[in-house]
Amino acid sequence: MGVLGWVILSLAIWHFSIWVPDRFWGGIVGALIGSIVGGVVVGIVIAAIAKGTAVPGEKATDVGVVLFALPGSLLGMAAIYLLGLRRERSASER
Repeated sequence: MGVLGWVILSLAIWHFSIWVPDRFWGGIVGALIGSIVGGVVVGIVIAAIAKGTAVPGEKATDVGVVLFALPGSLLGMAAIYLLGLRRERSASER
């Protein structure tokens, strides 16, 4: 249940990428993948540190656990954005 919460929160955060210029590597789909992968990976890491288990089950999932994905989702989209920006700049230099 924890992973489902992390994916749903990452998907919700991804919807805000329409307000950012489309410089994501892979376009809007790249932003989606970056958001979900970042949210799940950081969610697993934070849950392992805070709760002692990598993926919380149904009984252990609450709003706090779902919010573990927030920084990872933002970091994942930022990484994909910077990668796309770097590729765009290198292509324009050629």
